[in-house]
Amino acid sequence: MMTSGEIKRLCERVKCASRKLALVSTRDKNRALIAMGKALVKNRSYIIKENKKDLATAIQRGMPSAFIDRLGLTESRISGMAKSMFDIARMKDPVGEIIESVRRPNGLLIKKVRVPIGVILIIYEARPNVTSDCIGLCLKSSNAIILRGGSESIKSNTAIFNVLTGVANKSKLPKGSIELIKDTDRRVVNELLIQDGLIDLVMPRGGESLIREVVKRSRIPIIKHYKGVCHTYVDSGADLKMAEDICLNAKIQRPGVCNAMETMLVHKKIAGRFLPCMIKAFAGSGVEIRGCDATRRISSGVKRAVESDWYTEYLDLILSVKVVNDIDEAIAHIMKYGSYHSDAIITKDKKASGKFLNEVDSACVYVNASTRFTDGGQFGKGAEMGISTDKIHARGPMGLLELTSYKYLIFGSGQIRR
Repeated sequence: MMTSGEIKRLCERVKCASRKLALVSTRDKNRALIAMGKALVKNRSYIIKENKKDLATAIQRGMPSAFIDRLGLTESRISGMAKSMFDIARMKDPVGEIIESVRRPNGLLIKKVRVPIGVILIIYEARPNVTSDCIGLCLKSSNAIILRGGSESIKSNTAIFNVLTGVANKSKLPKGSIELIKDTDRRVVNELLIQDGLIDLVMPRGGESLIREVVKRSRIPIIKHYKGVCHTYVDSGADLKMAEDICLNAKIQRPGVCNAMETMLVHKKIAGRFLPCMIKAFAGSGVEIRGCDATRRISSGVKRAVESDWYTEYLDLILSVKVVNDIDEAIAHIMKYGSYHSDAIITKDKKASGKFLNEVDSACVYVNASTRFTDGGQFGKGAEMGISTDKIHARGPMGLLELTSYKYLIFGSGQIRR
């Protein structure tokens, strides 16, 4: 295990690099990002070879299929990682943007300007693409980054890190701007979380237990990327074919990610017509249904849902289903059991959709669309650091703007306060 002194020295090195990185030009950052994207494609065979070692270990340990899916890298996924680098390079640099400018009556000119946050620590599990996405976004927003992935993806993360730092070392980026903690001992995380003054922000991405542990131990401000208990409510005014397509996509397109649907709510007026076909479609895709009593009366072969199911982020081909009396009950259920991540209503009724948009207090609220769109790339952010379920500083998919703070620049001509 890394010693306390080694961890502190690493953090000091990154903090020093962050001050230099804040001065790097947009042109030099973009050149590095484009080179990184090309390097990912060029070295995809090496990355996939290392990823297969992680996959073999995960399969040997009997990890669920959804976990294996999150962990796996293919040529297509690596191409997607490279595309994110290119997209980020094309985006406007937020650093130095003047948010507002005010001339006071006493002649002072006050400018509010975007600046990097500084040093960001990412603690994450399973998904190795997080390594490249976070590096790309942090470099463009001039934030130095410390990455600490889980043991289950250490070989994949190290391969991606090696490829990208190989490019960074040949560019005009300061040494130490990107660091990967390769020691997977959990005590290292505890030591990192007390480096206040050197690390400016912690962003945990992973399961509920990881995030709770980080919140419990950290002395550093945290933006939480909490679990995604996402709902789709099929209203009495829904187009049932549209509802079936959206619900199927939200559950099965990639069930092991945080924006997949975990609970489907159905208005009682259309439940008898909608549920038999919908549940048959789910069954054909291997989805296990856990339903309320009304759902079980309508469709056979449905397991009884217990109270804990409504709170559960399955990250698997399992779905909770509940028949509700009206939209008010649907909203009340979402606000009680949800995680303020992504929730959707399927309806042609504008009054119902307006009510849902106004009363569901989640980071992303949809009308007639799949919750699977909650993603930095889909939102035009190039990539994402994660999906924040907090309300302060940043909410929803975190891209470049969310990785900046601001400071005030004040210009005078000899003013003194009287």
